[in-house]
This record gives sequence, structure tokens and C-alpha cells, in this order.
Amino acid sequence: MADKNKNSNNFNIPVFAIAPMMDWTDRHCRFFHRQISRQALLYTEMVTAPALVRGGAVHLLDHSREEHPVALQLGGSDPSELAEAARMGAEAGYDEINLNVGCPSDRVQSGTFGAVLMKTPALVADCVAAMKAVVAVPVTVKCRIGVDDQDPETVLPDFIQRIADAGCDYLIIHARKAWLQGLSPKENRDIPPLDYELVFRMAARFPDMPMSINGGIETLDAAEALIARGLHGAMIGRAAYHRPWDILSEVDARLFGVQPICRSREDVIDAMRPYIEMHLDEGGKLHQITRHMLGLFAGQPGARTWRRVLSEKANRPGAGVALLDEALEQMRQPDAMTG
Repeated sequence: MADKNKNSNNFNIPVFAIAPMMDWTDRHCRFFHRQISRQALLYTEMVTAPALVRGGAVHLLDHSREEHPVALQLGGSDPSELAEAARMGAEAGYDEINLNVGCPSDRVQSGTFGAVLMKTPALVADCVAAMKAVVAVPVTVKCRIGVDDQDPETVLPDFIQRIADAGCDYLIIHARKAWLQGLSPKENRDIPPLDYELVFRMAARFPDMPMSINGGIETLDAAEALIARGLHGAMIGRAAYHRPWDILSEVDARLFGVQPICRSREDVIDAMRPYIEMHLDEGGKLHQITRHMLGLFAGQPGARTWRRVLSEKANRPGAGVALLDEALEQMRQPDAMTG
């Protein structure tokens, strides 16, 4: 069963993924999530191809072997530059290279990549083909159903056909439009209505293109139900970040038939200790890791105390792993358990 840990290369089994999220899914977040699920496919924050190729920011590719399976998400619109960035990512050991065609932020638009690329499907196809030509790992795309006044029923099939012809291995569809003018990136995550049925129609129309769905999925039950309707996978974003144990702790058993290594939240904390100590020994700061752990006890008695202790004290000089014990002790006090 251990071979399933490379599920990013085998789209015949369910793909359960944590979405790439700017400022959130850094290497410390991914290591933390990996302690809860060994099978979930993890994604980097978006890394721009110009930063890698022209800026020499190779540190953005840093990750640990324990994170696998892990995908590198790239942003860009120049086929040759994306090809070079993809090659760098594959050589760094990533299991998948993903092209961002969904981010609606102003900064991304000004760089002519992200969701604005939905308007130029031929260019996206050229980018995919260029990346496929230089790497052996899967090349995938994450997109919206359309942007602005586009008719998704018209533009999405054309988009899918073009990237399929270019060799795209897997498609993740955020089942909302992106409004490039008038809505903020945050509003674009919530305001445009979800259209799951359109994604199901696309999956039926393109049976040879494995598809995963993203957007508005709040629970593992919901993800399973979507997969059960014929999709190859599901991707959860902010719900998994804010409630990591609720979302991830049953993924391995329910979707992959294997038992998780950490059986409790406390097991996860213990698994994080050596990693935190190594990070501190290398000159890192405790809060760089613990900021991702604030939601570990979400919904549990004492969760507010856990968050407060880590938020208030992890930034202090000399803060170390002992703070985890302090937070655990304080959250178990009777007043914290009922507060």
C-alpha cells in the first residue's frame, strides 16, 4: 500500500489535495499537514516562473522529502520561461508541476498570468506543451470556469480541449468564475456562484481528462460525495487550513484504505517537535511554524486558549518547543475547557 504515497503520478486512484494558498501553504505548513495525512497531495504556494528563471530565487523550491507527494504550482505566461521553471522544479524533486490559471489578484493580472489566462487558451496550451516537453512528471492545470463576461459553457470546453491536446495530465477546476474587475481576491473566493454541475458535465464530455473539483468544499464528506459522482479528485483550501485535523485525519483511511501514522492531535504535536527543533537550530523562528498549527484543536474545548498562547508567545525571543507544552497545559485547565 505504500506505493499509493505517490498518488500524484497515478490519477486512477482518488486524488485528495490541499489547495495552493499564497502566504499559507509554505514548507512548514506542508510538513505539518503531512503529519496528519500521508496520502493527501500537497501544493506549494504559487511560485512565479520569472522569480525562478530570471530572479534566481531557487530557495523557493526548498522542501523536505517528508512532504511527498507534493506539487509545485507555477505562475507565468511565457512558454519557454515556464518550461525552464518546470525543469527546475522537477530536478528539485517535485512530483507534479501545476500551472496557475485561476488566481485573480491584481498582481497576478499585471504579470499576465493566473485567471487572466482563461482569455488566451491557445497560450495556455503552448505553456503546457512547453513544460511537458522537458519534464517526466505530470503537468497539470488549475483553472476557473471562466472570467468576467465569458460564457463558461462555451469557453471551458474549448479551454479543456486545447490543454488536453497539449498533453495536460490532470485538470483542477475551481467551480467559480473569476471577476477580474470589481471583486477582490477574497471576494472572488466567495461571491461568484459555484457551478459544480458544469464541472460534472465537463468530466462526462472529456472522459480521458482526469478532473478534480475545488471551491466551497468544507468537509471530507462533501469531497467524498463529489468524487463518488465520477470525478477523479477533490481539493480543499481554507477549510483544511483552519480545521486541519477535521479535514485530514480521516483521509488516509477513508480514501486510501491505510491507517494514519498520527492517531491524535497530540501525536501530531509530538511529530512536529524534531522538525521545530531543527528549524530553530538553523536560526528559524518558532512562529514561522506554529502559525500554521493554530487550528489543530478547532472545535475542541480549549481551542481558543491553544490559539492565544501560540499567537501571543511564539514571536518572543527564545521561544521554543516548550511553548507547545505550555499551550497544551493551559488549554486543559478547567476554565479553558469551558471557555
